[in-house]
Amino acid sequence: MTDTPLPTDDPIAATRLWLERIVIGLNLCPFAKAVYVKDQVRIVLSDATTPEALVEELAEELVLLRDTPAEQIDTTLIVHPQVLTDFLDYNDFLDNADAAIEALDLQGILQVASFHPDYQFDGVAADDASNYTNRAPYPTLHLLREDSVERAVDVYPDPDVIVERNIQTLDRIGVEGWHRRLRGEDLS
Repeated sequence: MTDTPLPTDDPIAATRLWLERIVIGLNLCPFAKAVYVKDQVRIVLSDATTPEALVEELAEELVLLRDTPAEQIDTTLIVHPQVLTDFLDYNDFLDNADAAIEALDLQGILQVASFHPDYQFDGVAADDASNYTNRAPYPTLHLLREDSVERAVDVYPDPDVIVERNIQTLDRIGVEGWHRRLRGEDLS
């Protein structure tokens, strides 16, 4: 799925490598390491082949996250390699994700963040390093508890600098550095 060869073709294993080497390793999300080392990150491999099947799975995972204590599952990643591989289709699908949250009356409780191998910010060139802040080996929906996000942001000295710092990090290492890191070649 990603444009870099991975050391594994297992989507769950590739996602774990991405979490460890990119998200945590580059400190793109300063809140990720704490829940990851406590084994509070649920990673689910979706077998959905249609957007309709994916939204059903998303709804099930939203309910599971809502009904499970944060100490057991703080956040969920739904990796869906067989559907929404085109970034524009994926981006359009995010409206369905928001609608599922609304239909389950979970606004203000849960939210969905988005990661995709071809993620592209509006108005930014496709090959710009900044896009790699939201690139993952496979299309991934990240379900977050809003209260966990609030608590993490409250204790972070200046959360507004995270996005800017991430873009600077990706500009510094470049696209090739991101690829090397994901492959495990450059973990310095």
